[in-house]
This record gives sequence, structure tokens and C-alpha cells, in this order.
Amino acid sequence: MAEEKETPEPAEESAGETGAEQPAGTEEPAGAEQPEGVQEAQAPKEVSKDARMWAMLCHLLAIFTSFIAPLIIWLVKKEEDPFIDNQGKEALNFQITVAIAIVVSWLLCFACIGFVLLPLVGIADIVFCIMATVKANKGIAYRYPVSIRFIK
Repeated sequence: MAEEKETPEPAEESAGETGAEQPAGTEEPAGAEQPEGVQEAQAPKEVSKDARMWAMLCHLLAIFTSFIAPLIIWLVKKEEDPFIDNQGKEALNFQITVAIAIVVSWLLCFACIGFVLLPLVGIADIVFCIMATVKANKGIAYRYPVSIRFIK
């Protein structure tokens, strides 16, 4: 009989530990078993799905259109949600910074340094935009590590 009582308990605990979904009425409080740093990263519940989509598009379309798509999305949607406003400015600032870096790299091609810098700038642009796209889709505000803040 003692074995029958112990068997269901580990199964319930393992479902909670592995991240399996729980029934609707049995959710744990947001800060129950998580450190403080994890609680801060759980902002997706506060950001609407529509705002996440537009913020994500600001970063994603920048890969293909440079600063044009982030500029248009930011100008049209900045009043609707502060998350779109923030991420639109981030994407726009980063793409302007990348455009300046590309121009400088082209100018340095005459000194043979630009042939190395130009591909590095392009790769960094793609990598950072993909990282920002993923974060924005989760509802987490992304801040580019290398960006001149033209628009504040």
C-alpha cells in the first residue's frame, strides 16, 4: 500500500519540473520556484500578441530592407503600444548604425581593411537582427549591444 501512495507523487512532481502544462485551475504563482532574474524575463504576458508581432517584424524585415521597414513600422505603429515604439527605435537606430558602418567599410576598401570589415558588418547585422527577432517574438525588449542612439 505504501508503494501505491508514493507512485503518483513523483509523477506529478516530474510533470511540474519538466515544464509540462498544468490544468487551467492549478497554475502556480509566477514567482513560486524561480529566481528573481527569471521573473524579470517573463514580460511576455504583459505584451500583446499584436505588439510582439509588429516589434518582431521591425527586426526581421530590417535584414532585407535595412532601415526602411523599421522606419515605416515605427512611424505607423509607435502610438499603439510602447513595446512597438521601443523596439522600432532600437531596430531603426541599429540599422542606421549598420548603414554608417557599411559606408565606412566601403571607404576603407581602398586601404584593403574594408574587404575584411564589410563581411563582418553584414554577418553581425544578420546575427543581431535574428536575436532581436526571437526576443521580440517572446515579448522581451531587446537592446542591440553595438548601436548609436540617434532616436531616443
